[in-house]
Amino acid sequence: MKRRTFLVTAAATLATPAVGAGPRGDPLAAEEAAFAEWLSAFRVTALASGLPSEVLERELADLRPDPRVRGSDRNQPEFSRPFSHYVRRAAGEDRAAIGSRRMAELDPGLASVEAASGVPREMLVAIWGMESGYGAFLGDQDIIRSMATLAADGRRRGFAEDQLLAALRIIASGEWPRERLVGSWAGAMGQTQFIPANFLSLAVDADGDGRRDVWGSSIDALASAANLLARSGWVRGQGWALEVAAPDGFDYSVGESLSAPPAAWGDLGLRRAGGGPLDLDASEATLLAPTGAKGPLFLLTTNHFVIRRYNNAVTYALASGLLADGIAGRPGLVRPWPEEVPLSLADRISAQAALKAAGHDVGELDGVMGLRSRAALRTWQKTRGLVADGYLSPDMVALLKAPAG
Repeated sequence: MKRRTFLVTAAATLATPAVGAGPRGDPLAAEEAAFAEWLSAFRVTALASGLPSEVLERELADLRPDPRVRGSDRNQPEFSRPFSHYVRRAAGEDRAAIGSRRMAELDPGLASVEAASGVPREMLVAIWGMESGYGAFLGDQDIIRSMATLAADGRRRGFAEDQLLAALRIIASGEWPRERLVGSWAGAMGQTQFIPANFLSLAVDADGDGRRDVWGSSIDALASAANLLARSGWVRGQGWALEVAAPDGFDYSVGESLSAPPAAWGDLGLRRAGGGPLDLDASEATLLAPTGAKGPLFLLTTNHFVIRRYNNAVTYALASGLLADGIAGRPGLVRPWPEEVPLSLADRISAQAALKAAGHDVGELDGVMGLRSRAALRTWQKTRGLVADGYLSPDMVALLKAPAG
């Protein structure tokens, strides 16, 4: 009876127009009404999942959407930051130097985490640097409100509702109160930016104080990241990539599609950048030319793709690996990054539209040159006798937009 009373009361409360929402037809009033409708349905789902009604009454009371979250989710910059610009900034010498100092400060605890997980300490510190600037920037947004806003908005409803349920379970368990659950607008929390569901299943108490504190304990945060990577398939003792060089006339269309042993790549003419054989300790590897044939080339191992389980972006995974190398004091890239020109959103969408019109699968016309768009571009380039590296430059945009394209 208590559950039924709660649901009826909630529905009645939510049916009441929001104070100050504006007159009929006001966009703000419409958004508030849509949020209220979603919240009413979510309460039923949350109760059915086993969450205590008193927790829901307390945490969902007076909940309203956060316009900052909606704006961040919908905002796509007019000009994309070129790949090399992102990586140079994210994995620069200054950030690597700070990472080296922080890594030394955390021994011997970090050494124990590495031994237990198999994930190199420099990789963990690199992810720490990428996610929060070594704990300097944790985010300050209420995870409950952020996830509710994303869920009600609908674009990522399944993900957001799952994370909201997980955050409410953390609170219901008594492990942490809502005031502690702060982070980014997208729901990531703590020094290594764990989403609530990952916190529940993968967070670790490495300092032995009885709490899994990814906000206040650096070693807990790093051990939690190590646990995530290890559980995602990190191969102990294997590097993440090897910089390579290709011979003249190399067929770059195999990039990101062919997975082969290093010896097979050697047979195709690839060599270690700077000279030497492909002494890569991996059963298979994949070629990546992130800035085209004129930029650095990489043979990626399984561990590169494990990093992408943390953040599924090529830029992120590559920058993390290069930052880890810098933290460990390894030599930098042999081939420098080329000078890149930012592409407008309109140019990226028009390139995708041209590829689609030519019969290639690019996915959504969203201006994001993801895996399918890059594969489509490589195929299009190869059929026209161009270097099929899948790199969208201003010249390539012009060719795609030309009538003959």
